[in-house]
Amino acid sequence: MLKNYFKIALRNLWKHKTFTITNITGLAIAFGATLLLCLTAVYELSYDAFHEHKDQLFQLYREQHRVGKIEGNESFPIPFSPALKNEYPDLAHISRFGEAPDNILRYGNRELSLDIMTADPDFLRMFTFPLLQGDPGKALNDPNGIVLTEKSREKIFGQDAAIGQTIELKTDSGWKPYKVTAIAADIPENSTITFSGLINFENFQHYTADRDDWDKSTHSVYIQLAANASLPAFEQKLKKFAHTHYGEDAKALRLNGATPDKEGEYIRIRGIAITGLHFNTIATSGAVNKFYPYLLLLISAFILFIASVNFVNLSLGRAFTRTREIGMRKVLGARRRQILYQFWGEALLICLASFALGIILARLFLSGYKTLFNQALSPAALASPWFIASVVIGFALVSLLAGGYPAWVLSALNASRSVKGKITVTKNHRLRNGLMIVQFVLSGLLIICTSIVWQQLNYMRKAPLGYNKDQVISIPIGSQIKGQRALDLMRSGLANIPGVLSVSGTDINLGRGRDNNSSTSTITFTYKGHQVVTNWLRVDYDYLKTLDIRMLQGRDFSRAFASDSNAILINEKMAATLGEKDAVNKDMPIGHDGPRPHIIGVVKDFHFKSLHREIAPLTMTINPEWGGLGYIFVKVSPANLPGSMAAVEKVWKKINPKAEADISFLNENTDKQYRKETRLSKIFISGALLAIIISCMGLFAIVVLVMGQRTREIGIRKVLGASVADIFTLVAREFLQLVLVAVIISSPVAWWLMHQWLEDFAYRIHISIWIFLFAALAALLIALFTVSFQALRAAWLNPVDNLRSE
Repeated sequence: MLKNYFKIALRNLWKHKTFTITNITGLAIAFGATLLLCLTAVYELSYDAFHEHKDQLFQLYREQHRVGKIEGNESFPIPFSPALKNEYPDLAHISRFGEAPDNILRYGNRELSLDIMTADPDFLRMFTFPLLQGDPGKALNDPNGIVLTEKSREKIFGQDAAIGQTIELKTDSGWKPYKVTAIAADIPENSTITFSGLINFENFQHYTADRDDWDKSTHSVYIQLAANASLPAFEQKLKKFAHTHYGEDAKALRLNGATPDKEGEYIRIRGIAITGLHFNTIATSGAVNKFYPYLLLLISAFILFIASVNFVNLSLGRAFTRTREIGMRKVLGARRRQILYQFWGEALLICLASFALGIILARLFLSGYKTLFNQALSPAALASPWFIASVVIGFALVSLLAGGYPAWVLSALNASRSVKGKITVTKNHRLRNGLMIVQFVLSGLLIICTSIVWQQLNYMRKAPLGYNKDQVISIPIGSQIKGQRALDLMRSGLANIPGVLSVSGTDINLGRGRDNNSSTSTITFTYKGHQVVTNWLRVDYDYLKTLDIRMLQGRDFSRAFASDSNAILINEKMAATLGEKDAVNKDMPIGHDGPRPHIIGVVKDFHFKSLHREIAPLTMTINPEWGGLGYIFVKVSPANLPGSMAAVEKVWKKINPKAEADISFLNENTDKQYRKETRLSKIFISGALLAIIISCMGLFAIVVLVMGQRTREIGIRKVLGASVADIFTLVAREFLQLVLVAVIISSPVAWWLMHQWLEDFAYRIHISIWIFLFAALAALLIALFTVSFQALRAAWLNPVDNLRSE
């Protein structure tokens, strides 16, 4: 019996080759796109999930309630962790984590630049970074020991043994020897925490000088709770700890008029789950909005649903041409379940062929997909058990619903009416129209969402930042040469280069350069009885001139004033925070010893951070005691930017032949701040366009079927005097009405979704009503274009030929 069903199914599919190929192609594309989009979403959601104790691992941060806002800071002072561990012995593990004093490593006569981090001994006991050699319980105990990843070991030693070997790390006082104590497996690409080498935290910069200083916050802190402990309960315990060690800060916030939380607290110590770091806006490493992966999963479901709707509509439309066949089968004794098996079997064969072709397409396009969207996906993920299980369940649902429902409807047809071909398909029309409305609700939703996403990303790229980003070259200085010396040599070397307008330096880059570094420095102090937190920026002469930053009050740093080493510039936001209308010549209570820095000027606010965050108070100094220089900025003439870049690069290579990172224009750096969002948005927009195209394919196929079923009606209308325009309007109006209803339904849903997404940006576009009008017009034009060919073709046919064929 099964063999007979299979043979008949193959014959019917072969007989209607166009119908079969259309369905298989549409479903295959949908399956393939869904696989790739789901891989991307699941990869983003899988960050840090490989840690064995992930449910107990958290990064701590300090939550401060200020006037009208809540701030989070993930940096802590050096004595924080020892105090916490001493007061809460029920903590399973705790570890500080911060950058090493330098990233230059020497072995023999070779010098290498590696990402060296510092951590406490508990670090390797907490996190699942398995050691290929060495003991995780002892690897970081030795202050003079170093743990290398396998990739770093191979880069340094090649195929030679590494354990017990001595390498040297560069420090401010010279080279310091370290013995290799362990080799760790390479860090997974979906890890928020990364390193090439680990040394004991006692090697952290200024560790000895700052080990008892609670005013300087410099590094991250991770904890592992006991198996029976919960984060909310532990956060409640930490209230006492915050009172003890941050009581004065909380008092200053209260006096400043800050609003406490529901429990009356001004400062709380809280935790972020390790699996949430990738999406967290507080941690500096979290740069992806969790909206994106879930949106990709939603689009995957949309694509599959739209393709399934097309399949249902086409199956019903095509199958009703086989009513006489169904009637004859029933008259000859076929039972309903036999008819059901026959039609569902045909649908299952189409689904199986589509699924197999979809997997092949996903595998073929995986490499190009990764390259186009810069995705770190592996073909092995297609063979993972969880992915296979998810795909099989998805396939079963699609084949059951998309194939089973038409089979169930057709098997229920009345035998006598089927033989006579007298089947009323009003219910089918209602179902078809309902499914098409849902289909275009999703399409309208995607049109609106993609329009808003594109507008916001375009706004971020083109929004004025308050400084010149197009003519300024950013040069990462690196560790091979001292920052101030590098700047002096560059000033001298570029003095006679045509097109170079000015040169300056800073300790923090604008945007994210090709060295991929991004950092923040803040200082907290009390001014006139209230607490002030300001971003701290070390700059050099001509910083404002190089970046075209406007001076509002006072003057810039000048070599003519020796006292400027103790002077500071502030931005408008800082002046407002101080509550000073005229802040020039005011002294700031910053620093422990010596005279207080005094303000010599106020500059116009500029975006020194991404548009995700509001402009914050900023203080600038040229005093080298407040930090070294990490970047050189060179302003060049707009006349020949490529030529100027080449000239600057030539001088820089001569000064620092071992330069560790390429130079770049600031506009590249600012664009990189949004690269993850841009990448995921491109995938989202591409998926949305694919869903819309599949919707149009389905609409086109439905119009073809409807025109075939209404041949006699159209012929009679033309005989009675209907014009081509009348016929076209009659056919197109029905479908355009469905599209218009769909857009009306989708608009409020799209507005709510996009409003939630835009909340993640401090500076964002306003959702205009024109976006919804544009979406409605676009949907109607797309539908009109899709319908028009078949509608006009039907209207132009000779009615005599139509009626004769009927």
